[in-house]
Amino acid sequence: MANDASPPLTRRAALAAALMAVASALGTAMIPTRRMADRRGPFKLADAVPTHFRGWTLDDRARGMVVNPQTEALLRRLYTETLERTYVRGPGERIMLSIAYGADQSDVSLQMHYPEVCYPAQGFQLNNRREDVLDLPMGRLPVRRLETVFSTVRHEPVTYWTVIGDELTMSGLDKRLAEIRHGLQGEIVDGMLVRVSSITVNSAEGFALQDQFIRDLLMSLPPADRRRLAALP
Repeated sequence: MANDASPPLTRRAALAAALMAVASALGTAMIPTRRMADRRGPFKLADAVPTHFRGWTLDDRARGMVVNPQTEALLRRLYTETLERTYVRGPGERIMLSIAYGADQSDVSLQMHYPEVCYPAQGFQLNNRREDVLDLPMGRLPVRRLETVFSTVRHEPVTYWTVIGDELTMSGLDKRLAEIRHGLQGEIVDGMLVRVSSITVNSAEGFALQDQFIRDLLMSLPPADRRRLAALP
């Protein structure tokens, strides 16, 4: 009896081994190996974002105004490049811009960190969070609004959006689906987080000024740079 049972068991073991080998080969074949950032070519934030546009001017004296809710060492590990600037326009109109770009979003430990997580970690209180959409001449830009305050003295409304590959994403699910779509094509996706904020106790006025800044900035960019920063034509 033992001899009669042995061949089927051997065949099943061989079949299982073959299936595992095929699964392993398929899994290896589906691992992305080409970086989307390499295919799209060089891109420098400092060159892409103008210092003067539509009445907005870079304020070189405004050092320390842009809140960086992450340590410098963490920024270097997470992102390929970052840009932090303060712009002014007219009396009392001041906007802080922060952009973080990561060429590789396939590694969970290197993926972008979102403001609603980083701001509280830096001591800010997060009072409100909501989704919104900016209607722009070149399309609709989904954004997230945050109302933050530090030690009851610094009220900082925040507007931000994220681009994964060439897609605007706001939820974790959208981000993961974009990564999967590019991954199935063998590409390691890159990511961009653009954050705009201002210091004001009136969040409605702050968001209105931020919207105008975002509109002016994106309309001043050539289409290629606008697609990288906001996935808009």
